[in-house]
Amino acid sequence: MKKQAYILALMVLSTFVSLTPPAKTLDMYWIDVEGGAATLIVAPSGESILIDSGNPGGRDSERIYTVASEVAGLKKIDHLITTHFHIDHFGGAGELAKRIPIVNIHDKGIPENLSEDVNFAKNIQPYRDIKAKRYTIKPDYELSLKAMPRGTAPLSLHCLGINQQFVATRKDADTNGDCGETTDKPVDTSDNANSSVFMINFGTFTLFNGGDLTWNTEKKLVCPVNLPGEVDVYQVNHHGLDQSNNPVLIQSLSPTVAIINNGTKKGCGPETFTSLRKTPSIQAIYQVHKNLREDGTTINTAPEKIANMEENCKANYIKLSVTPDGQQYTVSIPANSYKQVYQSKK
Repeated sequence: MKKQAYILALMVLSTFVSLTPPAKTLDMYWIDVEGGAATLIVAPSGESILIDSGNPGGRDSERIYTVASEVAGLKKIDHLITTHFHIDHFGGAGELAKRIPIVNIHDKGIPENLSEDVNFAKNIQPYRDIKAKRYTIKPDYELSLKAMPRGTAPLSLHCLGINQQFVATRKDADTNGDCGETTDKPVDTSDNANSSVFMINFGTFTLFNGGDLTWNTEKKLVCPVNLPGEVDVYQVNHHGLDQSNNPVLIQSLSPTVAIINNGTKKGCGPETFTSLRKTPSIQAIYQVHKNLREDGTTINTAPEKIANMEENCKANYIKLSVTPDGQQYTVSIPANSYKQVYQSKK
């Protein structure tokens, strides 16, 4: 009798396990917005986060909508983070909101004007008009996210800094040994230097997104103390332009993978590429576009790691999926069937 009851219990347990859906991955998409920025994150819970929204004009919002709705299967964007107020980072949001609901917007607060954009008042109006709940980003800000499903690692998006102000340094923090002698560049007075810096943590997996943060501010982020610490993936700052990507930042982050959301003639600067290639930890560099600049400085990664090879392209995206436990991730370019698996560091 006991044996029969034991067998019955095993059968019930087996049925329960078979009916329990497997834990989902954390998925990220680098959408082609032609040298702007649009990184879509879909949590295992189904909650979605879009970091930046590309340019106005319909092209970029349509591309974001296509990936969000047709590839990721989304019905809404739960969170939009705008890293700073340059039009290639916020310009597509107003048009996107007409295609798919945007529930929450996180930014530093819309400025009244921007010295580098004489048409800012006009350009920002569609963004102002979006009907969404709005939240102000400050250092140490963290998105309020849904709980992760059972069997899935915890997920967080944590702001280390914005407007050139960073989280407080721990009193017991060690001095960063990678600082060495670094030369500053001319002071950047544009809103690039004010970009928000977000760390995405999923179990042991970590990704750094610094918007268009520039050279001198990047140094302050890691010197004298390395606030981000080491990461798995570095979304290369400022599309890979040489005004950004201070070697001391890259060395301090010590990423395994670097992903550049560049355009055909924007980004992938020679100084940046040299710094990435000289970083011992980096195993692979990925590009949204092949660099086709006419000035001859057309440095590129391996062809299979480039999503779009032609100027008149099909807007292919780069995808990254992290296993439910956060211990392993796959970077893929579905358009050419390329994929590579990496182990998370921590």
